[in-house]
This record gives sequence, C-alpha cells and structure tokens, in this order.
Amino acid sequence: MIRLSLLVCALFAFMGFSLSARTEMDERNALRGEYLTLKAAVVGPGDELYLWWGHIGLVVEDALSGESRFYDWGVFNFEKENFFTNFALGRLLYSCAAGPAEANYARNFKTNRDITLYTLDLPPEVKTEIFLKMENNILPENRDYWYHHFKDNCSTRVRDFIDLAVGGAFKERYGEAPGRFTLRQHVRRHTWFSPFWDWLLNFLMGRDIDRPITVWEEMFLPSEVGRNIAGFRYTGPDGTERKLVSSVEVLNTAAGRPVVLEEPPRRWTGSLAAGLCAAALFVFLTLGGKKQKLFRTLSGLGQAFLGLFFGTAGSLLFFMSFFTDHDYCYHNSNLLFVNPLFFAALPLGLICAFSGGAARRFRAGTALKALWTCVFLGGLLSMVIKCFPGFYQQNQATQALIMPAALALSFIPRWFLMLKKGAAHG
Repeated sequence: MIRLSLLVCALFAFMGFSLSARTEMDERNALRGEYLTLKAAVVGPGDELYLWWGHIGLVVEDALSGESRFYDWGVFNFEKENFFTNFALGRLLYSCAAGPAEANYARNFKTNRDITLYTLDLPPEVKTEIFLKMENNILPENRDYWYHHFKDNCSTRVRDFIDLAVGGAFKERYGEAPGRFTLRQHVRRHTWFSPFWDWLLNFLMGRDIDRPITVWEEMFLPSEVGRNIAGFRYTGPDGTERKLVSSVEVLNTAAGRPVVLEEPPRRWTGSLAAGLCAAALFVFLTLGGKKQKLFRTLSGLGQAFLGLFFGTAGSLLFFMSFFTDHDYCYHNSNLLFVNPLFFAALPLGLICAFSGGAARRFRAGTALKALWTCVFLGGLLSMVIKCFPGFYQQNQATQALIMPAALALSFIPRWFLMLKKGAAHG
C-alpha cells in the first residue's frame, strides 16, 4: 500500500513537473515571438523562362538580433551533378535555404522585379513555432525535396506553412473552393507575350491540366498566394477573429516588364489565321503554272521545314510523355497528329525540291500526300475525342495551326487539279 502511494505521488509530481516545464516553454516561445515579425514576400516575374511565374518566400525579422532572413524553397544549382539530365527526365531536386533578406531584395531590385511584403498577424507563440519549423527545414537532412511545377514548389511550401500557422483554416477555406482558371490557363497568363514559348509549352502540356481546380491548387503560383492571403480571416487561439495580413508593403514595382494577364489569352484565332495562310501558300505553290520548277522547289522546302520543326516538337513530346516524370505532359492528344513521324516530311520534301528525276519526285510527292493525310485525320480524331468525357484538351491553337496546311497538302491540290482537267476537257 505504501509503495502504491509513493508511486501515485511520484506520478503526480512528474505530471506537475511536465506541466510546469511545458508552461515555461510556452512562455519562452511567446516571449521570443513578441520580437519576431513574419512576412510573405511575393516576387514578380523575372527575365529567364523559369522565372516567368514569379517567386515567393517567408521572411522572419528578429527585433532582438536585428537580423532579417529570407526562407527560400526555390533553390537549385545548375552545377550539380547530372542536373540537366535530371531536368530532362523531370527529376528536379530543389532545396530550402535561408539568407539575409536585404540581399535577396537587392537582387530583385537589380533584375527589375516586383516585390510585395505581406505582414502576417499571428500570435507570438505561433510565430516562434513557424520560425523553428523553418529552421529545421533548412537543415542538411531536411532541406532537399523533389520539385513539381504544380504540386510541390516554392509557392505550395509557403502556402502550407501559412496553413499550419492558422491551424488548417487556410486549406479548410480554399481546399474545395472552385478556382478561377485551369492550370493551363494560369500558365498562359504568364507566357502570352512570347508567341513561340506560349505555343510550345501549351503544345507539350496534356489534358490532365485542363480539369477544374480549386483555389488551393491555384496557389502553385506565388501571386495567387498573395491574392488569397490578403483578405483572409481566421480565428486565433484566443477565439477572436483576426485578419491574417496586417499590412502590405510594396518594395519595388517593375518598370517596362510585360504584365501578367488577368485572364488567359485566346490564341487559336491567330493560329488559325497563320494556318490558313500557310495552306493558301502551299495551294498556290502546288498549282504554280509557268514557274512550276521554282514553285515545286519552294513547296518542297516548305514541307521539309514543317517536317523538321514539328518532327522535333513531336519527338520532344513523345519523349516527355513516355520516358520522363513530367506527368503534366501525359495523356496528350497532340501526339495523334504531331509525333516523330513528322520527320518523314524532311527528306521527302528535299527530294521534291531538288531531285532531278521525275519518277523519284513522284514517289516522294505521293508519300508526302499520304503523310499529310494521316496528319489531318489524326488532327480530326483529336477534335472528335474532345466530345467524350475525360478526353477534353485545350489544344485548339495547335489544331488550328497545323490542320489547314495538312488538308491543303493532302487533298486540296488534287481537287483543284481534277477541276482544272475537267474544265480543260469541257
């Protein structure tokens, strides 16, 4: 009985000590947090392609030490072993690091990028908790992670820390809320000013990024994090509602840089105009008349160029779709009409342009017509399958660019020649 009493007393003493230690720790964390200011730093687009979607980090300002540190989840190194091989294969190893905030701001001033700071209104103990977790995140054993353009990047990491700071209320509010645009449309809001890269990136991305997404998923973009935290309110540990952002400070506004569109552009009309012009040119060259040799050469060179350009694009898409971890390229209906077979137009077009033998030119021309017929029918199939659930892909710009020329090169010259012969016989 005495032993039992002693055991109970020891247990209560231990519980009291643990409670006292926990209380003391909470008090120390709260005291430290009083001197910390936590900010989300949203940086606008930069010059390089991988910077077109902006950047974001968390800044901790310590009034006691006078230090201000920028926590960055977008760190990578071109010099790292096998970097470009891993990049091509979609295996991007990124890291988290922390450095002086002022140096980070200075680099962005120098490169003419927007910088906006959102001061987060959080209880002192929460600020300390987030600070300690970020410090733990930059340790060598924790700092590396496998980057994903849409699911795990610098922006989603900051989003998740903010959600942690407000006890999960951020995801609860936005986890099921319908987003404004699809992933593709958000990407194109940032690429509109470069027609080539806008088309190529749009061409490479498959139908999986055309589904409706939530506001939570939209925050793969730094600007969307800033947009959504600005007006967010949450209930603090004391039960009172408070605004997450207490102040917004614009440190720099970029001058002369292309703006990010509020809505994605519509490219298919311009692509259709280009496709129709190419089709009309090929029809004209095919029915050359007196300058038949010159026009035949130009037509062959034009078809060879199409084979080289779209063959390269189709081969890149084929590789990314089946042999890499770039999962946003999977399930891409562009492969139905733009694939490595397009390369066949390169030698065949050169034969039609430069071969002196009529029989050889005829065989090459026949093979080209068969190729363009397959391209057109593949494009037609890619349009038809949009009608079936789960097969919709926003690739109208690619279809509009390629299909008119493919139709002209496969069918239209035959119709014109038949009409011409019929008129002559009549």
